[in-house]
Amino acid sequence: MTGDRATDPEPEKTEPAGVRGRRGGFDGQGLRADLRGAVPDASLALLATGLIFGWLYVRVENGTSATTQVMPMLADADEFWMYWLCQAFGWSGLLWAYITIVFGLLRSGPRPKWRRLPAARLEKWHRTTSLTTIALMFLHAFLFFAELIRDNEENLPWGSRVFTAFVDVFVPGGYATGTGRVAILLGLIAFYLAIPLGLAFYLRHATGSRMWRALHRFIVVVYVLSVWHTLLYGTNVWYDGSFRTLVWALQMPVAALLLLRLLEPARPAERLRLRGPGRESRPLRLTYRLAGRLAVVATVLGLLAVVVSGVDGGRTPDGASPGLWPEQWVIWAGLLALTLAATGVAYRLRRSAAAPPHAAARRSRPGADADSPADGPADGPADSPLRGSAESLADSLPDSPLDSPAGQDAEAR
Repeated sequence: MTGDRATDPEPEKTEPAGVRGRRGGFDGQGLRADLRGAVPDASLALLATGLIFGWLYVRVENGTSATTQVMPMLADADEFWMYWLCQAFGWSGLLWAYITIVFGLLRSGPRPKWRRLPAARLEKWHRTTSLTTIALMFLHAFLFFAELIRDNEENLPWGSRVFTAFVDVFVPGGYATGTGRVAILLGLIAFYLAIPLGLAFYLRHATGSRMWRALHRFIVVVYVLSVWHTLLYGTNVWYDGSFRTLVWALQMPVAALLLLRLLEPARPAERLRLRGPGRESRPLRLTYRLAGRLAVVATVLGLLAVVVSGVDGGRTPDGASPGLWPEQWVIWAGLLALTLAATGVAYRLRRSAAAPPHAAARRSRPGADADSPADGPADGPADSPLRGSAESLADSLPDSPLDSPAGQDAEAR
């Protein structure tokens, strides 16, 4: 047992390929167990949504709502209650996304010495809050859809109003006016990415643990898009002010946890080694890992500058609104780049999984990576250049919090 293995509280374990195959492609039992476990969490989320709705309702009634400054026609809280409930679900969804990402980073980053939050508990909370977050995002969009049908500004017949509302709310790029052309597109991309990336865990028996872990790391993009959608379109933070600045400030702990997770990952094989035994020998992996860490450092400094200066892109009530940026084509280009990156990671890991059986013997030689799996060709050789290239990109993103599929199944049961 090496020193890294001895210091890592929970070394990686992977199931043999035959076991994964026998257990099937979709872990329905695990999903059902997590859905049952999410009931208390979802109940708390609904309570929080109700409190936020009450707070918004009171502010509309007493004339202090920031939203009614932007859209005075919504000043009747009783008539537009679905819109205000939509806003409440949006804020609770962002709150639960925040909690979920924090749990994931705590689980996959450096472990606190006091250990009052066991890894299994953090992992369970991360899975249940992620399911709740997806549900809150859907309810946020659905209530906006229902409000557009009810309002029917253009006096369309029933079928036309449903179709138009569906295109505006659920078709990326379908909303064609104002800031919503970009903001709603960002929110929809976040929602549609959250489903496959958040639920990839339940397909781990079909894809292999390395595959789903690498893809799940892109979930940080969902959170970034959600915050971006809120700051761009949330009428409660439409104008400059303390509440908008608070939303920016709350991103600093997340960025700091992400930086800690990259500097001291729980999995020894993902540590950046510039000198000494086991130092980085692949230029591509080294480049991606360094770039990821430097990007997060720049993000932390940028957030600090925004909070200190108060210049955060908000509008002023009596000032000219800034031009809409980015244009939709920039967002689509970014989505294409993300899709290509995720596809490249999946392809590389799938290729490494098809390595010849004798590759497993190389992992048992002296000096092999302490965190290499022992399940043979199912997840590829530990020293494969293909696997190294694929993992180098994913290592610059936050890790999925789950290491051991066997341990997860036990926890789910």
